[in-house]
Order: sequence, then structure tokens, then C-alpha cells
Amino acid sequence: MFGVKIQLIWLGVLILGCCAVGVYGLDNGLARKPPMGWMSWERYRCITDCKKYPDECISEQLFKRMADLMVSEGYRDAGYEYVNIDDCWMADERDEDGVLQPNKERFPNGIKHLADYIHERGLKFGIYQDIGTKTCAGYPGMMGYFKLDAQTFADWDVDFIKIDGCYADVELMVNDYIKFGEFMNKTGRPILYSCSWPAYQEYDGIIPDYEQLKETCNMWRNWGDIEDSHQSVVEITKYFSDHQNRIVPHSGPGHWNDPDTLVLGNYGLSYDQSKSQLAVWAVLAAPFLISNDLAKVTPDVKELLLNKAIIKVDQDPLGIQGRLVKTINKIEIWKRPILPRVGHELTQAVAFVSRRADGAPYSVAVKLREDIGLSNSTNIKGYKVYDLFEPKATPFLLRAGTTFETRVNPSGANFYRFVPQYGTDFINF
Repeated sequence: MFGVKIQLIWLGVLILGCCAVGVYGLDNGLARKPPMGWMSWERYRCITDCKKYPDECISEQLFKRMADLMVSEGYRDAGYEYVNIDDCWMADERDEDGVLQPNKERFPNGIKHLADYIHERGLKFGIYQDIGTKTCAGYPGMMGYFKLDAQTFADWDVDFIKIDGCYADVELMVNDYIKFGEFMNKTGRPILYSCSWPAYQEYDGIIPDYEQLKETCNMWRNWGDIEDSHQSVVEITKYFSDHQNRIVPHSGPGHWNDPDTLVLGNYGLSYDQSKSQLAVWAVLAAPFLISNDLAKVTPDVKELLLNKAIIKVDQDPLGIQGRLVKTINKIEIWKRPILPRVGHELTQAVAFVSRRADGAPYSVAVKLREDIGLSNSTNIKGYKVYDLFEPKATPFLLRAGTTFETRVNPSGANFYRFVPQYGTDFINF
């Protein structure tokens, strides 16, 4: 969650970059691949009326139900492992000792009980707080309670913590994120740390210090909240392409750029638009955090979310974030280097993403080297091409230096893996 009821004091921004001191560095061994899981915010926001919306309110029962569905519907086995609470889980006040409390009506058994329930199902548990005086929805923030809250989360066996930035002083924000991270590390419990300070800085025209981010956080939100629309997905994608030269180099194992949740399976995306978001997020090496009602996902979208070939691209061990390499008649071409390495060359995941809405599928023909930027090595004889949205389809051999043609549906995407070939023998993969 970002940007709800924001009250930030944008003073002294020019000295922000010089204020962070005493950085010990993040050394929790987590997020070696982009995190995968489920998160409540985009789909369930801050619904707290359990009498009126019993199946949608932010409650113990909602997160238990999602944990059970992650197991029964195959998401856990596909790699989705975190079940994450966002805002609106807290009571209106801390207890007499200053300890955070959940809302007693909606979380009657407490947070530790919920964490245990999720852990018993082979999953991990995530929670939300805010670096300022209040959360974005107005619940108690952590300002003045960094050490206590860090220990509280450790005592509750939290595995993932997202820290928002509402109601915070921008002069202190970065230092405070660093300070809380240090307290969290000192608890001895490995907790994946998701930060939000880049989004707040970017909206005010401040370029974040990515070296600080990598030393402090396992992942960070770069831009605003995603919404349930194709327009929102396109706007976030445009931010990532417009700024790729300065953000791509800082993403990798242990520290990831985060374009926000996958909204496949809700109300706003068509099937083709769902393919588009999934393909771009995989090229971006983005965290795959779903936000939907897992019980209501249609079979075709569920097949997308569980697509092993696309998950494998997103989870590639090299962790190289891909880029937009070319746009031809409103067809964006995104490319990401991945394993396997064949000789001296890496495989390439290539997405053709349509920004067209003119009705008919649009055919685009590209030269492998000139347009996509595949290898210029004369040793490479061709590529074995796999259709990632059709994993059962037979791959085909394409000669180097030739033209590749694909036909993309309006606002949809096609997604391929190009495996280098040095001879005529195919590589089993």
C-alpha cells in the first residue's frame, strides 16, 4: 500500500542523501530469487466490516482461507510461499506496554496463532507496518517503537515485513528504514525486508540511493500502488522502461525492484492483458505476489499463474532484470538473459507486448540480431525457440540472422525463450 492519506513533510530533501550513517548492511540470506506469494492489499484493501462482507474483510479467516487455497490449488507447490497481510490488521491503539495488537474481533486468536497456522501448511507469513506515526489507513505506525516492533514481529514468527512510508518525515525516512532494519536483524530471526521509500522519493522527484537500498532491503517498491486495470499495469510498466538504465543494474539476488502485485484473476484484466502483465513482470525479475481471491480465479488465468515455464523465467538464478529493447508499431519487445548458458551465450526470454487496441491481432517481424539484440557471434548457428504460453508446443529451430515473426493480440503478449544453438543438435531443456 502506498499513497493513501499521505501526510509527508517534504522539507530538506536536498540533504537526504547525506544523512544515512551507521549502515551495517543486510545480511539475512533471503530473497535469492524474487519472492513469490499472496498479498491482501490490491484485492481486499481496507475492508473491515466482517458482518457486511464476511468473506472479504481483513481477518484471521481471510488469511487462513487463502493459505488453505494456496495448498489445495497448487500455488504452494508452484513456488508461491508467502501469505502476507497488508494494512488494517491492527487495533486502534497499542497496549499499555506499547506493544502492537491486532483487532480482537477480526483476529481473535492473535497474530502468532495465524503465523503458526500458515507455517503448519508449509507456507511463510508476512505482515505490514509503516515507518511513520500512522499507517496509510490511520492505524498505529512504528515511529518511536522500532526496536519493540522488530522484536514483536520476531516473537510472532514473521517471515516477511513490508514497511510503508505514510505520515513520515522525509528528512528521517531513509535513516529510519535503516534503523528498523538493524533492529530487525538483531532479533536473530531472518525476516525478508520490503521497503517503500523509493516510491515516496520518486513521486517528489528525488532519485533514491540504490546502494543504500541494496544494503538495507530485500526488495523495494519503486512507484505507486497497482490498481485493477490494464491502464495501471501499463503506467507502471512505462515507469520501469523509462527509468530502466538507472534501476536495472541494482536488481539481483537478495535485492529486487518491485512493480507491485500481480492482479491476474480479479475484475480489470482480460485474459490477454493477464498474459501481458505476467510476461512483463517475469522479464523484470519482479516478485510474483498475487492479490486476488484464489477461490474465484478462472481456470485459464490459474493456468497462467501456475505456468512452470514462466515461473522458471521469473525465478532464474542469475537474477538479471530485463529491459525494453525496441518498440515497433506499438509492439514492445522486452528481453531478459537467463539460463541455460550455451557455450559463451545465455538464453534469452523475449516478450512481445502489444500496446495496440485496433481490433485484429498485429503481426510483427523482427531481425534477431538487429531488432532484438540476440548474439552477433558467428559461432551461433541458430536458436531453439520455445513458446512459454504454450509449454506443450514443440519448439522449433530458427537460423541466426533470419527474421522472426509473431502475431500479437490487442493489449496481449507473446512470450518466447530463445536458446542458442552452435550446431544442428537440439538441447534438451
